[in-house]
Amino acid sequence: MTGQFTRTEYLQLKKHLNELAYNYYVLDEPQIADAEYDQLYQRLLRIEQQQPDWVSPDSPSQRVADQPLSKFQQVKHAMPMLSLGNVFSADELVDFVERIGHLLLKSEQSYNDIEFSAEPKLDGLAVSLRYEKGHLVQAATRGDGAAGEDITANIKTIASIPLVLRGENHPDVFEVRGEVVMPRDGFKKYNQWALANEEKAFANPRNAAAGSLRQLDPRKTAQRPLAFYAYSVGVVEPDHDISSHSEVLDWVKSLGLPVNQLNRVVDGAAGCAEFYQLVGGLRPTLNFDIDGVVYKVNNLAWQEILGFVTKAPRWATAHKFPAEEATTVVEKIDVQVGRTGSITPVARLKAVDVGGVTVTNATLHNEDEVKRKDVRVGDTVFVRRAGDVIPEVVKVVESKRPPNTSTFQMPSNCPVCETKLVRVEGEAVLRCSAGLSCDAQLKEGIKHFASRKGMDIEGLGDKLVDQLVDAGLVKTPADLYNLSESQVAGLERMAQKSAQNLLTGIKVSKETTLARFVYSLGIREVGEATSLTLAEQLKTLDAIMQADDEVLQNLPDIGVVVAKKINSYFAEVNNQEVINQLLSVGINWPEIETADEESLLLQNKVVVLTGKLSIFTRADAKSKLQKLGAKVTSSVSNKTDYVLAGENAGSKLTKAQDLNIPVVNESWLQNLIVAES
Repeated sequence: MTGQFTRTEYLQLKKHLNELAYNYYVLDEPQIADAEYDQLYQRLLRIEQQQPDWVSPDSPSQRVADQPLSKFQQVKHAMPMLSLGNVFSADELVDFVERIGHLLLKSEQSYNDIEFSAEPKLDGLAVSLRYEKGHLVQAATRGDGAAGEDITANIKTIASIPLVLRGENHPDVFEVRGEVVMPRDGFKKYNQWALANEEKAFANPRNAAAGSLRQLDPRKTAQRPLAFYAYSVGVVEPDHDISSHSEVLDWVKSLGLPVNQLNRVVDGAAGCAEFYQLVGGLRPTLNFDIDGVVYKVNNLAWQEILGFVTKAPRWATAHKFPAEEATTVVEKIDVQVGRTGSITPVARLKAVDVGGVTVTNATLHNEDEVKRKDVRVGDTVFVRRAGDVIPEVVKVVESKRPPNTSTFQMPSNCPVCETKLVRVEGEAVLRCSAGLSCDAQLKEGIKHFASRKGMDIEGLGDKLVDQLVDAGLVKTPADLYNLSESQVAGLERMAQKSAQNLLTGIKVSKETTLARFVYSLGIREVGEATSLTLAEQLKTLDAIMQADDEVLQNLPDIGVVVAKKINSYFAEVNNQEVINQLLSVGINWPEIETADEESLLLQNKVVVLTGKLSIFTRADAKSKLQKLGAKVTSSVSNKTDYVLAGENAGSKLTKAQDLNIPVVNESWLQNLIVAES
């Protein structure tokens, strides 16, 4: 006994509180007043304080951990978290639906019968939740799609996310994907509290959600008003017997996870467009930020047939809302030097609110754009946040142009190091050719190197990078790893404790991944996706550095231009020296496992693609063949083992038939993929 409670009564109280939370957060049907819930919760805490051995992981009291983390650990997703393609107009929406119809159906009249699961596109942070035997065991951010950060302790603080799934008939392994957001009313209240307590206020709800989930101390996350909405599932074991995406969402909801109440099933392009208009009209009244809507083919079997294009599903797309615009005045035009030496003109603006964010700067892109738009100091201009993110000048209101304005002229020398600017033939961008000897490029290069997608050095912000470079303490990325506590503590606004924290963050960053290391080098045209491709396909840094154009162009999604950029980077002696310095200070990563080549179904086979493919894109088919061990070439010869032919195959098909080379189709490739898995 505990007071008047037996253990059975305690278990009933715990179950009752969890059920109240389900009704409140998932069904939006509160059963009791908040004050009454608080009384029940306090009673639970008193019992658990007296009987700690009764406490289990599914208790509402177990949401907030007592101790902060030292750093976030990396988590590899069991199934990649993919991004979405976009459409921006009614015509592009029709094209999207017709492409799907062409791949799935023979009659164009049937296109309007395709069912789509439509939902608002929430503007927050994508996460994956993993339940085992019904219990929440892991939560991770999307990261680069292949791996993210373990934020389990922080996710548990969100009251709408169940610690244990409802019911008893749930899978052994259940991964659900969704978006964490900060509701608008909670965002407003939090910022009011922050300002009153001299804390930093957030610029918008999306930043607030992302910043809250990246707190090392879960107790701070617990103070933030966050919400979660599920939108899909990942790995499910054993597999579920469900035929549509909308049924998946119903199932997710029945297990206790919130699903957005605006979700609908619609038919064809017309139904999608109607949903877009409906949600767009509701947008100002919603309690969460959205930047568009998402359409997904509802039939799961059709999703399997449609497959993927690079890192996005062919069966889904996001229909983005138009970027919000406002007018303001250009007070000054400066130029900025990027990490690759690019010179970007930037308009300094009279502060204006655009989509809930105060904008004071907007990009003018390059010399040609400045001339085309003829933006001048004193002009009234339209400003928008492109993709609801990057502010840009759209056009000048010429009727409001003041007299005696002058055309803006780009500088002939670098504004930082005075090196003469050059413009490579075929490019629109002026560049400073001084490399890391230009402080601006050094600063931006270090910032990129230390960024979250790169080496992820905790505590190394932009202002601190500027200080380190200005003080002459850092002249190459490797110099970061040789900093002393006294050097860092001597900088402005730094002290012994903050210096120790920074040096710890730098030391921790030495253990990374090959993909992150390649990304951190800042090779032009090589982002996180290409870095991941290089790492997964070539396995080692030496192999990446020694790969020639032909090898690189045979990798998924790497074309002629990117291959030349990669080769040019690694051919530079200075870049080789930078890499050697970084390796010498102890940066390392785990070896990437190589598949058993003898087990690959197409190992050492030469395959040629020809004709128009309907199930796969050319790049997707090439990638899948390579993963099966094949070498994909462009010409048919006696060395060719198979020719994979689509519609309207031409001379390659004829030559294959003349040489008696087996001709196969996309179904053959699909069967091999299934057999390999």
